[in-house]
Amino acid sequence: MSKPKQPEKPKETPPSQPSQPEDNQPSQDQTPMVALTLEEYAALEQQRDEARQQAKEYFDGWQRERADFQNYKRRIERDQTQILDNTTGRIVKKYLVILDDLERALKSRPTEGQGAAWADGIELIARKLQNILDQEGVKRIPAEEQIFDPNLHEAITHEDHPERKSGEIIEVVQQGYTIGERVLRPALVRVAR
Repeated sequence: MSKPKQPEKPKETPPSQPSQPEDNQPSQDQTPMVALTLEEYAALEQQRDEARQQAKEYFDGWQRERADFQNYKRRIERDQTQILDNTTGRIVKKYLVILDDLERALKSRPTEGQGAAWADGIELIARKLQNILDQEGVKRIPAEEQIFDPNLHEAITHEDHPERKSGEIIEVVQQGYTIGERVLRPALVRVAR
């Protein structure tokens, strides 16, 4: 009888020698080595530097465009505010004439009879109109007993006055108004010499 055959053991490779796949190809976990000439290496460095420079130019351009856009938005908002103020100013000027007429009517108001009740109604209308103008930011220019300011007042006469010093306003002939920082209409005044 013959002896039973035992299975053959696979040959082990010594641990100091890594196993190489066939055809002397590097394994997938190893990076292949590439040999470059100095000229090729210099060309690659130049391409890298050019790419960095171009990226910097793109970034700088993007920042400039973003700043320009922010400036554009601010300019548009400022222009819209100015257009709104101009439009409001033109409309309000038309109502100032009505307020002037109501105030002139109240200066010579009757004090007795039916005329007094009518004058009270006119005064109420004038106050309502003044309140609406106040809500829109329209303010009267202080002028009575003030020093003449050509930015706020328009002198219609210069007169000698025993009780007023030179340049002081004697009388307001027509009220002046501002809206915000802008003068809608200067006050018409008589000024002492």
